[in-house]
Amino acid sequence: MSDAVRVAAVDLGATSGRVMAGRVGPRSLHLEEAHRFPNGGVRAHGSLFWDVLGIHREVLAGVKEVARTGPLDGIGIDSWAVDYGLLDRDGHLLGNPYSHRDSRTDGVAARVLQQVGAEEMYATTGLQQLPFNTVYQLVAARGTAALEAAETLLLLPDLLGYWLTGAVGAERTNASTTGLYDVRSRTWATDLAARVGLPWAVLPPLREPGELVGTVLPEVAAQLGSTPDLPVVAVGSHDTASAVVGVPATEDDFAYISSGTWSLVGLELEKPVLTEAARLADFTNEGGVDGTVRFLKNVMGLWVLSESVRSWADERIAGADLPFLLAGAADAPPLRTVVDINDPRLLPPGTSAATSMPARIARLAEEAGEPVPRTPVAVTRCILDSLALAYRRHLRAAAELAGRAPTVVHVVGGGAQNHLLCQLTADATGLPVLAGPSEAAALGNVLVQARALGAALPDLAAMRDLVRRTHELHRFEPRSGLDWDAAEARVASS
Repeated sequence: MSDAVRVAAVDLGATSGRVMAGRVGPRSLHLEEAHRFPNGGVRAHGSLFWDVLGIHREVLAGVKEVARTGPLDGIGIDSWAVDYGLLDRDGHLLGNPYSHRDSRTDGVAARVLQQVGAEEMYATTGLQQLPFNTVYQLVAARGTAALEAAETLLLLPDLLGYWLTGAVGAERTNASTTGLYDVRSRTWATDLAARVGLPWAVLPPLREPGELVGTVLPEVAAQLGSTPDLPVVAVGSHDTASAVVGVPATEDDFAYISSGTWSLVGLELEKPVLTEAARLADFTNEGGVDGTVRFLKNVMGLWVLSESVRSWADERIAGADLPFLLAGAADAPPLRTVVDINDPRLLPPGTSAATSMPARIARLAEEAGEPVPRTPVAVTRCILDSLALAYRRHLRAAAELAGRAPTVVHVVGGGAQNHLLCQLTADATGLPVLAGPSEAAALGNVLVQARALGAALPDLAAMRDLVRRTHELHRFEPRSGLDWDAAEARVASS
C-alpha cells in the first residue's frame, strides 16, 4: 500500500446526504465532496418514512464518482441513529423504514417505563429518554406483519452496508443508541427486549468501529467500476461518534457540541455515568470509537431554524434567506425572547401554516409570557438565544455529573459555520469556543477507515492531531454584559 489512503466517506443526515472523497497521508488529511443529495421524510398513508432505496441509489452514485476520479481503498458509512430496516428470511427489506419523527411512538415510552421502570432501563442502557429510541419504535410495531416476519433488524448504516457487501451486523456506536444495548457489558440487552415483548433474535452480531464489514458484492463492484475486493469498513456509524473523532482537541477535559439538525452536547468519558442524578437530568451514555463513552444531551438543534426557513420559503416571505436572517439577528435585541428549545412540540415537521415552526415558536413564547417574535429575524434571534441557553445548561450539568471541568467547547458540524451561534455559545457558557471543522463526521469516518486500512493513526489523539494540523479553526472568546442567569430562570419557569 502507498503512503496515502483514499476512501469514500458516506455521511448521511436527515435533511441531506453526501459522499466525500477522503485522502489521508502521514501529514495530510484532505476531504472533497464528490456527491450531495437532498434527504427527508416521505409521507404516505398517514406515516412518515425514509426513501431508503433512493438513499442507496445516491450512495452508489457518490461512491462511483469517487472511484471514477482516482484509486479507491475503502468505503465507510455513517448516519443518524435509531432508525432501522427489517429483513425477512430471504434477506429482503420488509417495507420502507419509518422516520423517527413519525407519530407512531407517541405515548409508547411511558407505557414501556411503567412495565420496566425508568431506573432499571437507565441502569441497563444509560440512555436519555427520547420518544423515538429504537426500542420504542419496535414496541410500537408489535403485532405488525413486518415485525412478525422479520428475521433481522439492521440500523440504517448497517442496512446500506448489507446491500454493498451482503454481510449482516450492527456497529456498536449506533447499537448503543437503540435502548436495546447494555452499556456496561457492551452486549445486546436481550433480557430487556424479551420483557417488553420484542423478538430479540432479530438483533444482529455486533461490530467494532474499524472492523471490516466485508468486500463489495460482484454486482456492486460492476456498478461502481471498482475492483471486487474493495473493502467496506465499519466506522463510528452513528454520525456523532464519527464527529467526535473529528474534534481537534488537545486536552482530555474538553466539551463538544456536534451541531447540525440535532445538537449533541456533552463530554467524552472513559466509562458511563449511571447515577440517579444523571438519569434524572436525562443524560445519555452512548458508545464512542475506541471504547469511549459519549456522555451527552440531545438538543433539538438547527432543525428548528432550518424548518423555519423552509416554512418562510413555502410562504414566499421576502428576505427570509439564511444569510439575511443571521445578519439581522446579530443586530436584534439579545435575549428578548427565549423558549425551551427542547419542547417536544418542536420535533415534527410542520404541515400547515398553523403548525409551522415559526407558529409553534410564537405559541411557546406566548405561553411563557415572553414577547412574541413577529418577524423572521426576531424568530431567528429567539432560536439562537434559546439554543445557546440550552447549551449552557446542559454543558454545566454534564460537567457536574461527570466530575469534569472543561476549559474549552469544540463546536463541530454544520453549526460551526454559524458564527453568531458560536459567539452566543461562548457568551452563554463563559468558555472559549473553537469552531470547526464543519465536516467533522466525514473526517472521523475517513480517519477510522484509514487506520483500518494501514495508516499510522494509532489512537484518537493522533487522529485529532492530524485534524488540528490540517484544518482552520475559529476561536470565539466569551463576552460579558448579558444576564444569562436571568434568561435561564425565565426558561425554567415557563
